[in-house]
Amino acid sequence: MKPDGSLADGCRASCMLAKGKPHKPLVRSTAAFYLHPMIGTLTLSEINVYPIKSLRGISVTHARVKQKGLEFDRRWMLIDANSQAMTQRAYPQLAFFVPEIHDGTLRICYTPHQDFIDFPVDSREGDSMPASIWNDIVSIVEVSSPVSAWFSAKLGMSCRLVAFPEPNARPIDPRYARPDANVSLADAYPFLLIGQASLDDLNSRLVEPVPMNRFRPNFVVSGAAPFAEDDWKTVSIGGVSFAVVKPCDRCVMTTIDQDTARKGTEPLRTLASYRRRDNGVFFGQNLIGLAEGEIKLGATVIPL
Repeated sequence: MKPDGSLADGCRASCMLAKGKPHKPLVRSTAAFYLHPMIGTLTLSEINVYPIKSLRGISVTHARVKQKGLEFDRRWMLIDANSQAMTQRAYPQLAFFVPEIHDGTLRICYTPHQDFIDFPVDSREGDSMPASIWNDIVSIVEVSSPVSAWFSAKLGMSCRLVAFPEPNARPIDPRYARPDANVSLADAYPFLLIGQASLDDLNSRLVEPVPMNRFRPNFVVSGAAPFAEDDWKTVSIGGVSFAVVKPCDRCVMTTIDQDTARKGTEPLRTLASYRRRDNGVFFGQNLIGLAEGEIKLGATVIPL
C-alpha cells in the first residue's frame, strides 16, 4: 500500500488499483494448508479492509483482528447534512474513491481526476456529535474541515468525513453476540467471510462474471466447496477464532460496478433465483471475533 515515489505517484498507484491492475503485496506469505477429508484444502486467499464505509477497499497481506473488526476497517464514514451515513446504495459514485494507508496516513484518491487528499489516521476536529447509521446512533468526530470540504466538492453536495473512535460503543444485535460485543461502522457485524468457490458457482450462472469486490468481504477462503461456509459454526483463521453468527443478506449494492459506479441488476437477480429464503438473498457469512490477533494471507482456515 505504501507508494514508492512522490505523493502524486502514490495517488496514481491507487488509481491504477481502482482500474483493476494488480497490487503488489507488502510481503509474500507461505501458504499453510489444512486438508479436510470432505471439503479440501482451506486457505485464506484474500484479506480486505474498508477504512471508510462504502468507499473502495484495500487488499492487504496481513491485518490485526480487533473486537470491532479488522484494524482500520470502517472506522470512518461520510455523513450528509442530516448527519446520516452515506453509502453506495444512494450514492454509487462513492465507488470512485480509493483509500490506502501508509505510515499513519490515510490517503483517498478520487479516480476520475486522479486527485487525492491525505490526513493522519488520528486526525480529529471539534467535539463529539451524534450521527445515524441505519437504526443506530453513534458518537463520532469530524476528521477536519478541509477534508470534509474536499469530499463535498467531489460529490457536489455538503457532507463531512467523520471518525468513529475505538473506545466508542456500538453494540451488536444481542441475539447474535454477547451483550458487551461491539462493531465498527460496518452495517451490522465486525467481519464478513465468503468462499471463493461460492463466487465461482455464482459466476457460472451469470452471462458476465463479477469480481469479489461486489460483495465486500474481509476474508475470502479458497479450497472449500461452494457455500460450505453456510454450515460452519466457528472458524479458526491463522489460529484466531471467530463465531459464524448469521448469513449476510445482500442488497442492491452488489449490483454497482466498482470501476464505473454504474448500477445494474446482476448479480442480485441471479443470486435471488437460488439463494433466497426468509425474504432475503444470502451470500457470505457474518463473523464475530472470539479473540484478537494477527492474521496473514495464506493462513490455515479450519472450520470447527
